Amino acid sequence: MTATIRMTVNGKPVVLDINPDEMLADVLRERLGLLGTKIGCREGECGACTVLLEGQPVVSCLLPALKANDRSVVTVEGLGPPQDPHPVQEKMALMGASQCGYCSPGFVMSAAALLDENASPSVEEIKEAITGNLCRCTGYAKIILAIREAARAKSH
Repeated sequence: MTATIRMTVNGKPVVLDINPDEMLADVLRERLGLLGTKIGCREGECGACTVLLEGQPVVSCLLPALKANDRSVVTVEGLGPPQDPHPVQEKMALMGASQCGYCSPGFVMSAAALLDENASPSVEEIKEAITGNLCRCTGYAKIILAIREAARAKSH
């Protein structure tokens, strides 16, 4: 048994027949080829699969894809192209805020959502916004600094 899902992904309309129990992360990666959405824990603990659903960060490994029906999804690929990256993408790269990079898409998506709601967040607000994202490599200092710098760049 399949179900039809209609959603907008990175600004483009998508219509797919999916299994009703498929998670959004799997649909994005396996059916749409959007590999920037990483799957780490499949328990909603690491945040590597974070995407924006109607502008709000969600862990897509736990979200049934049908919950995205008639809604807008943005992945890290849709945030900004390589030639014109989102300020968070740019600052994370320029400031060496990632090491292995596996967690980076989730951090970028959480930070982008924060900056859309709060153009000038405090360090505490940044920390709160990224609490659902885990990194085993960096210690978070450069990630937080990169998000602060992205906020400054975005406001200019």
